[in-house]
Amino acid sequence: MQKTDPDRHLTDVLHARGQRVTPQRLVIHRTLRELDRHVSAEEVLGAVSERLPNVSLPTVYSTLELLGELGLLRRVGPAGGRMLFDPRTEEHQHLVCSVCGRVEDIDAHVDAEPAIDAARAAGWSDASAGVLITGVCDRCAGRR
Repeated sequence: MQKTDPDRHLTDVLHARGQRVTPQRLVIHRTLRELDRHVSAEEVLGAVSERLPNVSLPTVYSTLELLGELGLLRRVGPAGGRMLFDPRTEEHQHLVCSVCGRVEDIDAHVDAEPAIDAARAAGWSDASAGVLITGVCDRCAGRR
């Protein structure tokens, strides 16, 4: 299967929703994919500031929120009190170090349907679930 160009895909998705394609949206999306790791909005701002010298943190946040709504990233957190954004959109879970805040992906199937069904029964819409496992990472454990 041939991969689609991320810029073209974002453009198509935005147009399908009647939204504008802006340089900020394209660069932020491209940067998130290039970084290819869990990042905070502040890290994204730092990474795009050379290509978008006048971009603001609120613009980065609103773009990341939009990309999440479009299914082009996943929100992870709060980890250590900050929201992280994950460019990996397929189903997976997360490990978070309770000492340093490091976040890693793990591939483990979790049947969250009963929890989602209960949320829907309680009147919640757009319910989703993910597992966030906290513990002490190998690096921090080695320092103890």
